[in-house]
Amino acid sequence: MNKFGRFLACLLVLASTASLADAGLLSKSKKKVSTKPKPRTILASKDKLKDTTYKKLEDKKRLNRREKKEIASAEMQAYKDLRNKGYDEVSNTKEAHMLRQYRLRNKKRRGLLRKREASLSHILFPGVSPEEYTSGEEIWIYTDLVESKKTQVPFEVFDLPGFNEVKETKGKKTRRMRRNLGSRLQGYDLKPAPFEMFVMKDTPCTPISQVNIQGKKLRWLRQIIERQYRVHLQLDSLPVLMRSKELNFAVRGYPVGFRSPGGARKELFMYNHFKFTITYQESPEFEGIRITGFDVHPVSIKHEIPKDGEELSSISTCTGFDIENDPSQYVALDVEHEGGVPVVFSYDVQWIKNDLDWTDRWDVYLIGSPDDDIHYYSIINSLMIVLFMTGATATIMIRTLRKDIAGYNEMQALEEVAEETGWKLVHADVFRPPTFSPMLLSVLVGTGAQLGMAVVLAILLSVLKITSTMKKGQMLTSLILLYVLCGAAAGFVSSRIYKFCDAKNWKVNTMLTATALPGTFVLLFAFLNIFLSIAGAATAVSFLTILVLFLLWVCVSAPLVFVGSFVGLKMPTIEVATRTNQISRIIPDAQLVGHPALTMMMGGVLPFGSVCIELAFIMSAMWLHQIYYVMGFLLAVVFILFATCAQVSIVLCYLQLCAEDHRWWWKSFWNCATAGVYLLMYSLWFLTSRLHLVGVLPVVVYVTYMTMISVCFGIFCGAAGFISSFWFTRTIYGAVKVD
Repeated sequence: MNKFGRFLACLLVLASTASLADAGLLSKSKKKVSTKPKPRTILASKDKLKDTTYKKLEDKKRLNRREKKEIASAEMQAYKDLRNKGYDEVSNTKEAHMLRQYRLRNKKRRGLLRKREASLSHILFPGVSPEEYTSGEEIWIYTDLVESKKTQVPFEVFDLPGFNEVKETKGKKTRRMRRNLGSRLQGYDLKPAPFEMFVMKDTPCTPISQVNIQGKKLRWLRQIIERQYRVHLQLDSLPVLMRSKELNFAVRGYPVGFRSPGGARKELFMYNHFKFTITYQESPEFEGIRITGFDVHPVSIKHEIPKDGEELSSISTCTGFDIENDPSQYVALDVEHEGGVPVVFSYDVQWIKNDLDWTDRWDVYLIGSPDDDIHYYSIINSLMIVLFMTGATATIMIRTLRKDIAGYNEMQALEEVAEETGWKLVHADVFRPPTFSPMLLSVLVGTGAQLGMAVVLAILLSVLKITSTMKKGQMLTSLILLYVLCGAAAGFVSSRIYKFCDAKNWKVNTMLTATALPGTFVLLFAFLNIFLSIAGAATAVSFLTILVLFLLWVCVSAPLVFVGSFVGLKMPTIEVATRTNQISRIIPDAQLVGHPALTMMMGGVLPFGSVCIELAFIMSAMWLHQIYYVMGFLLAVVFILFATCAQVSIVLCYLQLCAEDHRWWWKSFWNCATAGVYLLMYSLWFLTSRLHLVGVLPVVVYVTYMTMISVCFGIFCGAAGFISSFWFTRTIYGAVKVD
């Protein structure tokens, strides 16, 4: 009876479910079943594809090569047709959105072998969900930086006239963005801007301040306009954007002012009215609205100056939404104007509904950025270098070394009296410690290991979506913290090499490992910070930030270096298969081809060449304010760099030993460390050809930072080369029978 009762109960549940579905009470699930997936093609319509191909797209089935070619050809033709008809790629129209989707189709694919479609919002900001706003809710625009591609000295938005800091009440303090260590070092401080706005409520022209610009402030304002500074603002994590449908361009930020295009006397004008346009999305799938766009159109207009006792809100030139640029009404910054230049600043806000999805709102920001195919070509270029070096290394290891080792062992077994030749001749000197500063060598190799481990872990965290390059200062923060936490690796590697060299002054070795590179960089940074503070730059670091860095160094990094050094010194010395003679062997005169200076400069070419293409993107992101987010490519390039350094070092070390030169210690380090010299030379070329910096301080800032980066790059490459050569010499001499 129990079984029969359960069976009846199941039948009743099924019957009730069916009746509810028929009555429409389960319409939500019914709707979910009935919806068809959208075809994956972007521009190709049904009439331009074969029926079987379009059917596969609708059913989301896997396509063969012929069908992919058919779709690509149809999409390319449709793209050309739309562009020939005059449609742009940057506006909020349906056609512009389709064109953007086509241009960015390669950026929206994730996966190594079988790629999946993804939105740029999910790629740039993994795990971030959209924020929804209700009608009438107050929202804030946040100030970012005022910066220029012609100078690397940014300023705060509140340094500009007309922008007064908002008095932060208790409510607005909660809206102020928190800053991490990296954002403090880079000068980012997102504060509420003096614009009042409410969700879905249009705001007509509203004056915010009246300023009389004169004297030093006027001259400074003219200077930053001449140097093409742009103001950057944010709303809902979206940077403010200037678009032009006619010119088909979109650029982040708006200029502080502009120069008159012609005439005998080129005057400077400033923008003092800001027309904000906020686009939003509404859908029954969520409550409220989602912001999908944040645009600005700056206007230069001579507002009526209120008389004494009159309020700003009463001026007649600030009404409605019809304020536009008129050459007869531009605000000229004339230094000869007596009593200064009176300016009234104002803004208006318009909310416009569109059909753009929240996940596609970042598309317009990446229009014009290099395609991901270039990164693939970079990887292929680097892999070609690695394959070439792998072939050379394999030839040495498999053919030459195997033959040499077999011959040497056979001669030893037969006890033939013959003069030894080749690399075996130096077996009694190959592990002789370097005559020049083994302490410095061990410190450099340990520091290189620390740098390499920190960089790899930081990139890995970004690949795993734990950190994001799009969040202000987050990448720099992770690099600093990981470098500090990897201090144990530096102490361990340095102490192991120093102990192998039979040196005794281990305390000095540990202190230098903990302080040499950080101490040098802190001095350079402090020296540079003085000039940035004098110039009033936003990147000038406060005393509190410097104190935090000092405490991280003293309280975390240095103790970890001592822990790693203690572990390394307690372990037994690294064993080798040969004994070192008391008297070193005379080294023959080197030929011109084997001259150390020549091998060092030749050795650094290949490691630098393996990363030079990816380096161009990184430099553009650092100094030209472009977006860089392909951390998976960067991780692959770092591994390729290490493999290239290892193989270059092994090949050059083998050739040096064959020339009966046993002084491979420092040479194996410098053979790859010279890649840092090539990086510095490339950065100087980048300075002269791409940046066009104006002024002495921006050049000093750029050269200082690029010198620090080049030093770190060279130390990492040198450490990779030395460790590889050390492993190589232990391996080959351990396989030979020697007396």
